[in-house]
Amino acid sequence: MANVALIGASGAVGSRILKELSDRGHRVTGIARSPEKIAALPGVTAKKGDVFDKEGLAELIRDHDAVISAVHFLDSDPDMLIAAVRASGVKRYLVVGGAGSLEVAPGKRLVDTAEFPAIYKAEAQKGADYLDKLKTVSDLDWTFLSPSAMFVPGERTGKFRVGKDTLLASDKGSSISFEDYAIAMVDEIEKPTHVRQRFTVGY
Repeated sequence: MANVALIGASGAVGSRILKELSDRGHRVTGIARSPEKIAALPGVTAKKGDVFDKEGLAELIRDHDAVISAVHFLDSDPDMLIAAVRASGVKRYLVVGGAGSLEVAPGKRLVDTAEFPAIYKAEAQKGADYLDKLKTVSDLDWTFLSPSAMFVPGERTGKFRVGKDTLLASDKGSSISFEDYAIAMVDEIEKPTHVRQRFTVGY
């Protein structure tokens, strides 16, 4: 059983990760701006936190085995989050990443393709910048988990593929449900296999 701090525990992805952690018997400190929106689940303690308050966030996540960041890149500051994790003394840091930085051909990222929706471009680019920043971090055991292109609510099937830097796709397109993504994230906490790496999941 791990003691996990989850930043963004009330969000679309964060709430699925929260449930997966709870269902597997882990203890979770769920952190959100509005803690009353965090699901009341076994082993979960809801706390109010601000991603732009480095000292306050560091205090909330101190003494945990791992920290998961499940917040939008445009609604947070990577430098601030990394600094808060460092200040907390927690070494294991997992980030809900984006698909935009995944390659669709050697040296060509999804975010740079003509088909990539303009509405998501700023968020995707900031996510890619975050990954680049993490790659320079050697004092944290970080992991950046990128979903497939279509990242939506769905079923918890437990059947998906794992890749590294290339967008996973099939004849049905490129997708992963929030629920199956949460399985992959919690698997990584229970059995770390992508430390200081990015990996991706998809059908």
